[in-house]
Amino acid sequence: MVGEDGAKLSAAKRSYRSAKEEGNRQEEARWANVIGDILKNRGEYVSALKWLRIDYDVSVKYLPEKHLLPTCQSLGEVYLRLEDFNHALIYQKKHLELAKDANDLVEQQRASTQLGRTYHEMFLRSDDDHLSVRNAKKYFKSAMKLAETLKANPPVKDCRFLKEYVDAHNNIGMIEMDLDNLEEALKILNKGLEICDEEEVEENDDGRSRLHHNLGNVYMELRMWINAREHIEKDIVICKRIGHCQGEAKGYINLGELHYKVQKYEEALRCYQRALDLANSMEDEDALTRQIDQNIETVKEAIKVMDELKKEEQNLKKLTRDMVVARGTPRERKCLLHQNASIDCLIEKSRMIFAWLKFREFAKRKKRVASELCDKEKLSDSFLAIGESYQKLRKFDKAFKWYKKSWEIYKSIGNLEGQALAKINIGDVLDSNGNWTGALDAFEESYRIAIESNLPSVQLSALENMHYSHMIRFDNVEEARRLQLLIDKLKKSKDKELETHNVAEDCCSETYTEGNNHLSESRSDACCSPEISKLNSSRSNSVASVEGLDDDVPLISLLWSSKNSPKMKAAQLEKHNISIQPIKVLPKSLSTSTNNPQTGVSRKRVRVILSDDESEVPDEVERLKGRPDKCPVEVVATSDEFKSRGNSASHDCKFQEVSATASKCATRSCDPVNIDESAGSYKSRSPNVATQNGKLFRSSSSAEVVIASDFAASWSKCDIDLSENLLHNAANLKLHASCDENDRITCKIDKDLMHLESSSCMDGDKLSTEAMKVELACLYYLQLPSEKRSEGLLPIIQQMKCGERVLESLETIEILRDHLGKVLLEAFIDGWVQKPLIKLYIDSCNELSEAPNMKLLKKLYNKRMEVSDDEVIVSECELQDLSITPLLNALHAHKTFAMLDLSHNLLGNRTIEKLQQVFASGQNYGGLTLDLHCNRFGPTSLFQICECPVLFARLEVLNISGNRLTDACGSYLSTILKKCKGLCSLNIEHCSITSRTIQKVADSLSAGSVLEQLCIGYNDPISGNSIINLLGKLATLKRFSELNLNGLKLSKPVVDSLCQLVQTSCLSELMLQGSSIGTDGAMQLTESLFNGIQDFVKLDLSYCGLTSKYTLGFNNDMADSILELNLAGNPILREGANALSSLLLNPRCCLKVLILNKCQLGHAGVLHIIQALSVNDSLQKLHLADNVDLGKHYSLHYDMTGKGWTEFLSESSLKVHVTKEVDTGEHGLCAVNNECNQLEVADSEDASIRVEAVASGIDDSCASSCQRNALSPYCQFIQELSTAIHMAKNLCLLDLSNNGLSTKAAETVYTAWLSLRASSAERHIEDQTIHLFVKGNKCCSVKPCCKKN
Repeated sequence: MVGEDGAKLSAAKRSYRSAKEEGNRQEEARWANVIGDILKNRGEYVSALKWLRIDYDVSVKYLPEKHLLPTCQSLGEVYLRLEDFNHALIYQKKHLELAKDANDLVEQQRASTQLGRTYHEMFLRSDDDHLSVRNAKKYFKSAMKLAETLKANPPVKDCRFLKEYVDAHNNIGMIEMDLDNLEEALKILNKGLEICDEEEVEENDDGRSRLHHNLGNVYMELRMWINAREHIEKDIVICKRIGHCQGEAKGYINLGELHYKVQKYEEALRCYQRALDLANSMEDEDALTRQIDQNIETVKEAIKVMDELKKEEQNLKKLTRDMVVARGTPRERKCLLHQNASIDCLIEKSRMIFAWLKFREFAKRKKRVASELCDKEKLSDSFLAIGESYQKLRKFDKAFKWYKKSWEIYKSIGNLEGQALAKINIGDVLDSNGNWTGALDAFEESYRIAIESNLPSVQLSALENMHYSHMIRFDNVEEARRLQLLIDKLKKSKDKELETHNVAEDCCSETYTEGNNHLSESRSDACCSPEISKLNSSRSNSVASVEGLDDDVPLISLLWSSKNSPKMKAAQLEKHNISIQPIKVLPKSLSTSTNNPQTGVSRKRVRVILSDDESEVPDEVERLKGRPDKCPVEVVATSDEFKSRGNSASHDCKFQEVSATASKCATRSCDPVNIDESAGSYKSRSPNVATQNGKLFRSSSSAEVVIASDFAASWSKCDIDLSENLLHNAANLKLHASCDENDRITCKIDKDLMHLESSSCMDGDKLSTEAMKVELACLYYLQLPSEKRSEGLLPIIQQMKCGERVLESLETIEILRDHLGKVLLEAFIDGWVQKPLIKLYIDSCNELSEAPNMKLLKKLYNKRMEVSDDEVIVSECELQDLSITPLLNALHAHKTFAMLDLSHNLLGNRTIEKLQQVFASGQNYGGLTLDLHCNRFGPTSLFQICECPVLFARLEVLNISGNRLTDACGSYLSTILKKCKGLCSLNIEHCSITSRTIQKVADSLSAGSVLEQLCIGYNDPISGNSIINLLGKLATLKRFSELNLNGLKLSKPVVDSLCQLVQTSCLSELMLQGSSIGTDGAMQLTESLFNGIQDFVKLDLSYCGLTSKYTLGFNNDMADSILELNLAGNPILREGANALSSLLLNPRCCLKVLILNKCQLGHAGVLHIIQALSVNDSLQKLHLADNVDLGKHYSLHYDMTGKGWTEFLSESSLKVHVTKEVDTGEHGLCAVNNECNQLEVADSEDASIRVEAVASGIDDSCASSCQRNALSPYCQFIQELSTAIHMAKNLCLLDLSNNGLSTKAAETVYTAWLSLRASSAERHIEDQTIHLFVKGNKCCSVKPCCKKN
């Protein structure tokens, strides 16, 4: 099928080119749509989007509105698959409007279907998006009605519109399934199949496949395994036959889920692996691939839990045998307690892997043990567990019976919390049984009881269930909105209580209860698995009065006491129910072209299951309180998420956070987040350090703890363990009198004072508030006591003040610089972000008695959150083989990371040896980026990579440029290319290799390689033959798209070979800097590269000896396709500037980056380029530095005939004319010496010579004075330059350095830059450096080798 698609694609592109050449706009648009559709079906959504945009643009400009119908439909479909819902809705609604205007029922039906799918996806990704579910229903029902109308009265003969009618049934059935109305979904989906049979729809129809897909899911939820498997396998077979790779992959995912649910883990893994292979064969299915990887990981975790469960079953059998001996003896009660604890562990593990039959068996055994213990609370807990098992087995009547029994016992003993939780479970069962009114009554009763007993956690669960009922079941928008406000308010109050609770918890020791000291010798370690959800250990005093009796008391003596003991359990909502929540949810937008054959996660709220009491849990389980809990084994994510399982992972972890007994570590074990639910931040904590008689300081220069003199005498009484904090001696704990007071910033944060060295707070040569905040946050963390640091929470500093002035603007920072050592700043903590790697790094430093590297700390802190915590970027930290050891130890403990950047350090081969151990002990799957460029690695460093099997599976990007590898690395590179099957990028620039190594690289490449990017530049000598051989091999690679040959001298045969490569491969990046290919070679290459429509291209032809002839050959294909163009160092002159201006003026221009440094454009050319941006919406970065020779004398004139500015080198004198700076007053502008009518450019070697005489007068008075007086040519040039910059509204970065502009002229153009970018404009103006940019762009601090694509 792939070959067939390739032939279709090639034919479609030929037809497109032919239509474009003929000027047939209708055919041009149609074939662009066809190409986009082919690419969409192949899973190449980004490429498809490009072609569909071409279709849309041509249709809008040249064709009637009706031609936009298929275009909007296709764009909406692709945006939906890319999960860009906002854009999808825009085009889908436009599609529907156009269809209604044209009274086209067919297109109305398609548009309604797509809109329903998009709103359905939005609904699946939200907790309370009532409008989305309402709109999804509305549009799906509308599509159904239209399909019925079209089927009854087809507008076209021989078209029965069966497909649309069948798909409408599938969509309605799918949304009913998402709302947990499984019987209704089954009825509708089966009706769809009946229609297919009645109308004799062919067996391999994609509509049938979608029906089978969803029927498989419904039957799976109904636990009808045979029926489920039958439909899933039919779905897979149909998708395979029709070549629908995505559908086939999702079918295998569902089959894997089925095997997972019946605990057939090996079969599940095989299905997921098959799905993964299929997903990897598609271009843009990264989300699908990630979800399959997560499913595989989940199954592996489940296998571990199953092994632990089997071990614990053996332990229970041993305890049962012991009970036979202990019956009737004083040891009887103790043995029963041991059995109860073991059963609790088995129940929990069964729940984690959804082994509900075993769960029921253990729950009933718990009931028997609880009866023998004469403990009514344990008995009611066992009833709840039995009810849960029947509920999961979908025997709702029995589940209701047991839940009701549990509620009655809780009521008899006066346990209000138990009553409230039982009511929630009763409501859940009633909801599943279709008794929605009864369910709502139960939820409301639970909420009333929770209010009465002041149980916030139970209140929250009850409110969420009530919200679900009103929103989904009764469509009561106003009540759902009111309840959502109550939920949000309660969550905020709970966060505050959590902080208070954690503080109190730090001061309290744990209470030991009976049985703690006896079970360790009789229980296996299986129950101590970190996956076990923490059992509740809080008990009322009355419970303790019963359970605290001597173990040797006969059971009969306890009968009286268990009848009259009112029990009030503390909040324990987060217990066992946590493990049943789905955590990994597959995006549902990964669907077929006409319908989404997937179901979604139910909106059901948490089913609260009250756990057994933990007061008798033995010491092995008790010790778990001091260990971080892991998230329980997660529900296998599938293309159709499970129903009836409650909330998302983030919500589950919130419940864990309010556990009354969870340790500090456990409170954030699953989700260390509490800042807008974002990953890695935590707001409501503010660890303060109390000190006596003074304040605590830390010096940023040496990272030492510094204590004020009045505190020195009592430092040992401080809360902070100074001997542990960076392991400095007490002799160093003093104020650094040797430090220059005038070079230090003192800042107050919370109750502590910090000293910052100004040199560590610089960005370039200027003080930076961002750098100060990062420095301060790291120092504050270092001075925290060890118990506070153990949580790994670092402060987020959002605001700093100097007196009453907020330290934000450049002016206030400059004022601060002038008063260093004399002012006190104040910083405010806005929240907390969790950085576990920093915590591990500091711990490792303490173990090794090493002072932390502050540069490395600040890199790991990553204040702007530009990268995730999975990306470890520690470049330019002055790391050496010894000093990197603490970081490597931390990574060894951290284990999981997807990117490691160690570039620009001083590391050698020993570091790679240690890294090999880190990789070997960590994760063995998942992509890995390894950036080692610019260090001191030798060829044997690659040997260590070759010796690490984990890297063969994980390594995707390897950058080892800038290291002296020599040709000795050839065989190692060959091994890496052959064995690292996922390697898609290799950079070996500046590695001192020659043709021998390049030939070995070429020989190691095979047609199956997934290599996408290769950089071999700046190596010498490399012969033309070796490059030609390499290019020939690259032409056989399917994915190859980026080639870097910078600095290699390319001969004519090499250029010819390169042209053949770009014609056969779809290159998106070609870097040929300094390749000396000349104008003819560049024109030949460009013609090959843009022969027809290519993917968007990044092209670097800098310093290649090009002339203006090259730019004059630009055509419309370049405007369509080129994203970045670098022509720096080529003398293209003013003629080249004119050609480039025409390119920028082209409305089809999509150029984003243009680099024209050192192109001899002159001032006139520079101005012409910038003026073209007034109508250009694409260009974002423009580099025009060094376009005027500062050592020559130029004349600038304005041609009144309309040709604009002209510029020529004066033959009369090359001497630089020096003028004095004139007054900047209103009349000063025109009081210029006549000699200044020519542009006077200063000699760059004489700093005292400035060309400021004319430009100095340009300010706000310029316009008014110019109305009365004629401007000099240079002054008029600056004014027009400023106007052009003002009009270039989309530009984000402009480099005008070294163009002879005076300082005041630079300030004038910055004022123009500022006019449209008031809040984001920034500048770097110093001498002849003139960089104008907006926030988020770096002007000159990024090294060329570190620039990312």
